[in-house]
Amino acid sequence: MSFISLMGIELKKIRRSKILFILAAATVILWLPSIFNADVNLRMQAEGISPENNFLIQGFLGMAWFMFPASMVVSTVLLNMTERSNKGILKMLSLPVRTTKLCLAKFVVLLILGFLQILMMTGMYFISAEIVSQTQNYDFVLKPLVVFKEAGFIFAAAIPMLAFFWLLSVCIQTPIFSIGLGLASIVPSVLMINTKVWFVYPMSYSFFVVTAEYGKMASKLSTEQVEFIPWIPIAVGITIVCLFISCHRFGQAERR
Repeated sequence: MSFISLMGIELKKIRRSKILFILAAATVILWLPSIFNADVNLRMQAEGISPENNFLIQGFLGMAWFMFPASMVVSTVLLNMTERSNKGILKMLSLPVRTTKLCLAKFVVLLILGFLQILMMTGMYFISAEIVSQTQNYDFVLKPLVVFKEAGFIFAAAIPMLAFFWLLSVCIQTPIFSIGLGLASIVPSVLMINTKVWFVYPMSYSFFVVTAEYGKMASKLSTEQVEFIPWIPIAVGITIVCLFISCHRFGQAERR
C-alpha cells in the first residue's frame, strides 16, 4: 500500500470524527474576546503600535501561546484514539505495511489538521477584523499578504512541537495522561521565550515568532528577534528525534 493511499484512509477517518468540529469551535472562541474588546486597540499609543496591527498581534498571540497548541494536543490524542477504539489499530498493523510508514502517514495527517486550523483562525481574523471595523468606525483589516505571512511562519515554527505531541500520544497509552502532559508542556513557553535558550523548547517556537513580530510593529517595545542559527538546526534535530522514537514505538503495545 502506498503512502498516499494510507493518508487517504486516515483522512476518511478524520471526516467521521469530531476533530474538525473541535478545531472550528476553538477558532471561534479564540477571536470572540478580540471582538468584544476591540476598543482597547484604539488606546495603544504607549506601545507605539497601530490599532490594526495590535488587533492582529493580540489575536495571534492567543493562538500561538495556548489555543493552537491545546487544540493540537487534543487532536493528536483523538487521532490515535480513532485507531485504539474498537481495536482498529490491530487491523492496520495486520496490513502488509511497515509501521514506520503508518506512523508517518498519521503524523502528516496531524500536520494537515494543524494547517487547517491555522487557515481557519486566519480566516476568522478577517471576519473579526471586518466586524470590529464596522463597530469601531476604523479599518482594522490588514493586507492579506501580511496576515498570511505571519500565519505561515507560525505553522512552520509549530512543526517540532507537533512532532513532540505525536511522540507523547504514541508513547503514553492513557489518553488523559497524554493530554494532561501535553497541556502542561504549553505553560512554560511564556517563561522560555524570555531566556537565551528558548530554541531548545519547541512549544515556545510559535509564541516566540509572534512576540518577535510584536517588537517590530510596536516602536516603543523591544523584543528578542528570531535568529535562525542555532534555532533551525536544533528544531530539525528535535523533529527527527521525536519522529524516530515515535516510529519505533508505534504499535508496540498492541503487538505484545
